[in-house]
Amino acid sequence: MGVFLFSDSMKTSPILTAINIVLALLFGGFAWLQRNDIDPAIYNNPSSLDATLWFLFYSLIAVLFPVAIFRGIPGWLLITAMILCLIEMIVTGPGLVENLFGEKDFTMTQVSMSSEDPRVELSREFFGAVIALAGVVVLFWQQKRLE
Repeated sequence: MGVFLFSDSMKTSPILTAINIVLALLFGGFAWLQRNDIDPAIYNNPSSLDATLWFLFYSLIAVLFPVAIFRGIPGWLLITAMILCLIEMIVTGPGLVENLFGEKDFTMTQVSMSSEDPRVELSREFFGAVIALAGVVVLFWQQKRLE
């Protein structure tokens, strides 16, 4: 098994290649959208560190999809990415629970992206982590399938 989950010489099918390209573009788009998270005109006290980390994480996933077309991805990298997604879900989960079952009505939108209602931003970040985890699981599945 080694460092990589499959041989460097292994190639994916044309359908899987197309899926990887589409997912790379999708996660690249997610990364690009993170630039709004540091805009003080949109967010009240934006966290540059948080937005940068999300940008880097989505970018990493976007890059891994085309890489997976041609070569194996280190298993430790995919497992680490999964763990990071799960940690983010644990950290932001209470905001989602409050959003779902709290006194206020459930919402994923507000008039602005202010921090007046942090449960909304925590819910969004929870679902962002779910989407990122789904992307990493797809990569992991591809690697295992092609072993």
